[in-house]
Amino acid sequence: MQIEANNPDLKSWVHVSPDSDFPIQNIPFGIAIPPGRTPRVCTIIGDKVVDLLEAYDLGLFDGVGVQRSVFKNRYINELMALGKEKTREIRQRISELLRVEDPHHAELHSGRILVSVSQCKMMMPVKVGDYTDFYSSEEHATNVGTMFRDPENALLPNWKHLPVGYHGRASSIVVSGTPIHRPMGQTIPPDSQQPVFGPSKLLDFELEMAFVVGKETRLGQRISTEEAEDYIFGLVLFNDWSARDIQKWEYVPLGPFLAKSFASTVSPWVVTLDALEPFRTVGPDQDPKVLPYLQYSGKKNYDLNLEVAIQTENGDEKVVCNSNSKYLYWNMAQQLAHHTVNGCNFKIGDMCASGTISGKTPESFGSMLEISWKGTKPIQMPDGTSRKFINDGDKVVLRGHGRKGKLRIGFGEAAGKILPSNPFK
Repeated sequence: MQIEANNPDLKSWVHVSPDSDFPIQNIPFGIAIPPGRTPRVCTIIGDKVVDLLEAYDLGLFDGVGVQRSVFKNRYINELMALGKEKTREIRQRISELLRVEDPHHAELHSGRILVSVSQCKMMMPVKVGDYTDFYSSEEHATNVGTMFRDPENALLPNWKHLPVGYHGRASSIVVSGTPIHRPMGQTIPPDSQQPVFGPSKLLDFELEMAFVVGKETRLGQRISTEEAEDYIFGLVLFNDWSARDIQKWEYVPLGPFLAKSFASTVSPWVVTLDALEPFRTVGPDQDPKVLPYLQYSGKKNYDLNLEVAIQTENGDEKVVCNSNSKYLYWNMAQQLAHHTVNGCNFKIGDMCASGTISGKTPESFGSMLEISWKGTKPIQMPDGTSRKFINDGDKVVLRGHGRKGKLRIGFGEAAGKILPSNPFK
């Protein structure tokens, strides 16, 4: 079923600012707690949360063939499990309800179904069972390899043959606005072979996107690159917080552990692939030619503008990165095809992050490790201070949107403030 959600001429009776991430063409899904209510499945238009449980109780979904429990829910997993045909039907009905020519007169019920987003508490949109972090930006991998290995051989031999990834910690993925305590761990001081214990001094962000799996696979099943998007429900912004000094000491031989598992921050709204359809674009040329199971046809990358800002405790903000998801060498279809080629199974709600998304120029580098070039090039902040990495009290804000003509589809923010390390209790 196709819906008109991508028609840039659609208008809503709800006021939407031209620079909003959430026009009527978006219709993402998330979990909100409006004042005096329980957690429920919602969408957003402009700066108004649309309470889909209230809309259901008003009869506005009559005829769609969906159970009330889908909306009276702590996560959108049950909604995703309905399948894309049904979720497209739900988005179609929401689109109809919000249009200026609304045949269901939802505007009459606006006092019940519309709530200012500033009055709502946003929750994790999905129950994440498993989480994988990939390493899919050639520019990021090259920068890291240049800093820590031989600049002439920055990429490891396998990098251009497969999407490198590792299994991360799902339990510490948190929704935007959740404060993050600076992690503790072992580090190795300069010119020493003896580790010390303490708070990370090199705390970093990583600018990423993540896809949410909306369809299960069985153990032993393989997903092709052509099938992959049938299993991907939508995308969120993803900040894979990283403690670089802890990581440096622990990652050999099995990769990141405490340096990554303490927290990752996601945006609260899952934007569907349908809403992002206008922003499809070609990805980078892949040379050498990849193996047949990783080959694909069509446009599998997305032209989405991404930025990272650092806000100091006094409220000053500086944008330190402007990147784009189209730079990714390995696309989502390839990531999912590779992840399942050995028969690994997926559950609804599983999440796969892209890895840091960096471009070719310094202003597009997606981590402080690259921006400050391992701390050798501090950036100046509006309040007169400088940053090599992230300080206590800093708030890191990821933003992203696609734009094509009059159409703008965005993700909102994935933001987290750094608090001092938690003492042992």
